[in-house]
Amino acid sequence: MLNVWSGTSQLGQAVPTPGVIFDDADNVIPDVIWISNERLAVGVDEEGHFTIAPELIVEVLSPGTQNERRGCLRHGFAERETKLKLYAERGVQEYWILDWRIQQLEVYRRQDALLQLVSTLFSQDTLTSALLPKFDCAVAEFFR
Repeated sequence: MLNVWSGTSQLGQAVPTPGVIFDDADNVIPDVIWISNERLAVGVDEEGHFTIAPELIVEVLSPGTQNERRGCLRHGFAERETKLKLYAERGVQEYWILDWRIQQLEVYRRQDALLQLVSTLFSQDTLTSALLPKFDCAVAEFFR
């Protein structure tokens, strides 16, 4: 969905499972990012890792009781609050967390230098984003 919108809008790129290297101690591999052409032009190192925050990060909750109990995400096993804080500090504008079990999408947006939960959407809802002009998608599409 992000790829299709990106191709139409020509504003940036959706990238699956990228390496994002903020510094030596803070490296993450989100499920998907969306990054504008402007940031893309200055934020990729020689190995193809992103060295600046993308505007949007999307992560999918992992299956498994230990991960669910700890509130962990698939690739980093860091708690939600830790990632929210890191992404906010680094300048991420939106953060989407998908929970496949209950087909729920949490949308966090940057407000007052923090990523704040602004909506919780379910399969019957439609996702829109001010970050992505004219982007809209049935939440059910994320879980097909």
